[in-house]
Amino acid sequence: MKPARTKTPRKPLVKKGSQTSLKDPVGVYCRVRPLSFPDQECCIEVINNTTVQLHTPEGYRLNRNGDYKETQYSFKQVFGTHTTQKELFDVVANPLVDDLIHGKNGLLFTYGVTGSGKTYTMTGSPGEGGLLPRCLDMIFNSIGSFQAKRYVFKSNDRNSMDIQCEVDALLERQKREAMPNPKTPSSKRQVDPEFADMINVQDFCKAEEVDEDSVYGVFVSYIEIYNNYIYDLLEEVPFDPIRPKWNSCSTPMRSTDFVPPQSKLLREDKNHNMYVAGCTEVEVKSTEEAFEVFWRGQKKRRIANTHLNRESSRSHSVFNIKLVQAPLDADGDNVLQEKEQITISQLSLVDLAGSERTNRTKAEGNRLREAGNINQSLMTLRTCMEVLRENQMCGTNKMVPYRDSKLTHLFKNYFDGEGKVRMIVCVNPKAEDYEESLQVMRFAEVTQEVEVARPVDKAICGLTPGRRYRNQVRGGPVGDEPLVTEVVLQSFPPLPSCEILDVNDEQTLPRLIEALEKRHHLRQMMIDEFNKQSITFKALLQEFDNTVLNKENYIQGKLNEKEKVISGQKLEIERLEKKNKTLEYKIEILEKTTTIYEEDKRNLQQELETQNQKLQRQFSDKRRLEARLQGMVTETTMKWEKECERRVAAKQLEMQNKLWVKDEKLKQLKAIVTEPKPEKPERPSRERDREKVTPRSVSPSPVPGDVYKTRGGGQSVQFTEIETLKQESPTGRKRRSSTAAPAQPDGTESEWTDIETRCAVAVEMRAGSQLGPGYQHHAQPKRKKP
Repeated sequence: MKPARTKTPRKPLVKKGSQTSLKDPVGVYCRVRPLSFPDQECCIEVINNTTVQLHTPEGYRLNRNGDYKETQYSFKQVFGTHTTQKELFDVVANPLVDDLIHGKNGLLFTYGVTGSGKTYTMTGSPGEGGLLPRCLDMIFNSIGSFQAKRYVFKSNDRNSMDIQCEVDALLERQKREAMPNPKTPSSKRQVDPEFADMINVQDFCKAEEVDEDSVYGVFVSYIEIYNNYIYDLLEEVPFDPIRPKWNSCSTPMRSTDFVPPQSKLLREDKNHNMYVAGCTEVEVKSTEEAFEVFWRGQKKRRIANTHLNRESSRSHSVFNIKLVQAPLDADGDNVLQEKEQITISQLSLVDLAGSERTNRTKAEGNRLREAGNINQSLMTLRTCMEVLRENQMCGTNKMVPYRDSKLTHLFKNYFDGEGKVRMIVCVNPKAEDYEESLQVMRFAEVTQEVEVARPVDKAICGLTPGRRYRNQVRGGPVGDEPLVTEVVLQSFPPLPSCEILDVNDEQTLPRLIEALEKRHHLRQMMIDEFNKQSITFKALLQEFDNTVLNKENYIQGKLNEKEKVISGQKLEIERLEKKNKTLEYKIEILEKTTTIYEEDKRNLQQELETQNQKLQRQFSDKRRLEARLQGMVTETTMKWEKECERRVAAKQLEMQNKLWVKDEKLKQLKAIVTEPKPEKPERPSRERDREKVTPRSVSPSPVPGDVYKTRGGGQSVQFTEIETLKQESPTGRKRRSSTAAPAQPDGTESEWTDIETRCAVAVEMRAGSQLGPGYQHHAQPKRKKP
């Protein structure tokens, strides 16, 4: 197909040592089957005889959230729902059969989704014969009277044919007829009445220009490719009472009890053509015999009931029609016993199994395995088409994966130029097959752009026209002119009877003399006429000679002129050749310069890549170093944050402790200040000295303020009254203590009645004993005794 898009210009491939061969694209046709029910939703519309339009159905858009799209695909020809089997055959298969009769190979296969009408197109139905019976009918209509006797041609295992003489062929016919169960089909047998109407093709079709000086033989074979294994459907497997029958649920086949057949191998003949080794080839002499052989193999083909199709093909079937042609001798009676003169052509009719999705067919077990192998072989076919197309369009030389599947490996010769290739894409327009139909259209698009080399025409004709000459002598074609001798003899008067029975007979001799005189007169007239015609002919001949001579002179003059032109052209060619050599030399120099520049460019590119890699490594190292430093900074920050938090907590605890110490001092101070002054008798001096050394304990007293709990578990005080305390050095205290008690008027020291003195002494004593080593007791000077 050729949708509107920009394509890469195609580059023709030229093989070494050969000229460019002509190529033809693969002919892709489309056939649209009618809907099963009139009210079904349709997703395919036929625009004209070469274009179809595929649009997104409503159900697909709702389920897959897809947009509405309309895509057109072009084919070589599109056949709508009302196309008859004859119309399809005349356009697609008729040219292939005509090529087969003239010694060329052909491949025709049907492709599509399960239930799209592939088997109907190939085989047909009662009353509507498909492509296969119509091809057989056309072949036998064309060569029916020119067929060789049975067993004159004999197939061998090397994909070629042998020739037997008439005696050997007769002996083999007698030997086969003497067998109790002859394997060769007979024209006297009746075909299965269920499908007998398929053979009765009412439309007579015949190939033109069939060589009458050759004899023909038709051989058919029927194989299937199941799970990527090749099986011969015409192989007669004997019944084995020991082994179990081959008709299990895993292989639903309509067949009798027989052992399972062995798979066949693909081999390559001396002409590098692929063939199935050991495949049964049956010689047939009529359409009925050929279709009998086909239907015998059709009963063994693997089919199954799936969710989408009641009789779904589980394998790819290949029906081969091989036409053998050999020339007759000079008499037109016997076949030449030269094997080199045999021409073999083949037409392969392939009914591909339908591609399917397991989520729609609900396949399980063996059905699932079969579907996987079918889809895999079709995917390999599509891959081969894509590689062929890429090689042809882009000028590449990629290896085509023919060997990945038996299907593509068998037909690789057709895509390499051994014959024409035609494909019929069968589609079902119902909306449920939209996704599968889209994939089929894309595959057809790729296939139609693949070009196959056109096969070389073979000269096929007898060495001498023995049969043709003999047919002309015996009957002569209708409308031929009679010979000149016959016309001359018919113009002469007939001779009367020359028998004289009576002596007195006087009439016989005069009549005979009269007849002879008339004949002589006619003869003389004819001689005169002949002389006149001869003179006229000589004059005409002389005139013709003169005309020819004049023409020769004229032609000679023209030839001289042409020779002058040719000489001038040769000189021009020599000049152009010299110029061409100069340009080639320049091109060579430029190519060398280009090579040097390309080498420098590659070196610079390598150096640039090396520098880029180095810069990339440095950048990566820098990134890693930055990441590592960032991690270290983060780790150090967290460490110092924790250390600061620890130090702040310790400082807070220290400050709380100091605050508590101050609170305690204030409490003690308050207790000292608010303590009443007892009137005590004067103690002895020794006791007073001991009191100076040992401070008195101060009982706690209520704090003049509000007390709050802190986070560290301590307490804080908010004072309502503030007093200022002063601390002096020990020397100062000594000096003050010495001067604190002035002498009394009577010359004795006064008692400690001064409140400030008492507080200072008490605080110093308490601090020295309870508040730490920083505070020391200082003995007060002894008072003088009165």
